Amino acid sequence: MAEPILLRHDADHIATLTLNAPASLNALSDAMLAALSAEFTRLSTDPTIRVIILQGAGRAFCAGHDLKEMQAARAAPDKGAACFADLFARCAALMQMIPALPQPVIAQVHGIATAAGCQLAAACDLVTAADSARFGVNGVNIGLFCSTPMVALSRKVPAGVAFEMLTTGEFLTAARAREVGLVNRVSPPETLTEDTLALARTLAAKLTAAVKIGKRAFYDQLNLPLAEAYALTAQVMRDNMLWRDTYEGISAFLEKRKPDWADQT
Repeated sequence: MAEPILLRHDADHIATLTLNAPASLNALSDAMLAALSAEFTRLSTDPTIRVIILQGAGRAFCAGHDLKEMQAARAAPDKGAACFADLFARCAALMQMIPALPQPVIAQVHGIATAAGCQLAAACDLVTAADSARFGVNGVNIGLFCSTPMVALSRKVPAGVAFEMLTTGEFLTAARAREVGLVNRVSPPETLTEDTLALARTLAAKLTAAVKIGKRAFYDQLNLPLAEAYALTAQVMRDNMLWRDTYEGISAFLEKRKPDWADQT
């Protein structure tokens, strides 16, 4: 039997999801979008998982939408209009699931992350990359401006950088992607997996409830006016301060000992 299009491996409270369609460079086909959506839904209520890693099998992270599927949709009487509208709506919904997940999500990128594949990486909370990886929103090269990938990308990198990528169709190297804020950490290909796991383990060792409340507050405050952002986060910190485990964490710090979390879920 063929392997599933999306693989999941859990260890040490870390779920590693592997896009498993190497022949298509892990394109976001209908099947891949459905599999990712279903897995994210399961992970959203899984108390055993503290961090998620998203990676690709084979030569690349993700080459974007499945162009063969998209071209086939043109055979419909409306020339694919309904299919394309549905596709981009489903993809947008998937991308919005990532910041809504309670766990931090790390994209581990090797090879290429192009078009909607770059969007997928940019939608994640953190990105690690092999030093040979490349990032692009290259649709303009085939006459299709990457308008939906632009949403995640323009929220991750400076506007001028995003616009240049979108209009030239040129790739960013991993080093340049780190310079502009798209990538957090760059590693040699041979240590990428272990370096990403080390980052994931660091996050998983923190008080899980604090990371969850912090991730939600991070995205909630991003687009608020300054005063509203401070008002929101002040309430979050007040609530956080009232937790038993926060009291324990502060006490442990002051007493120079390791905290004894009561609820590390």
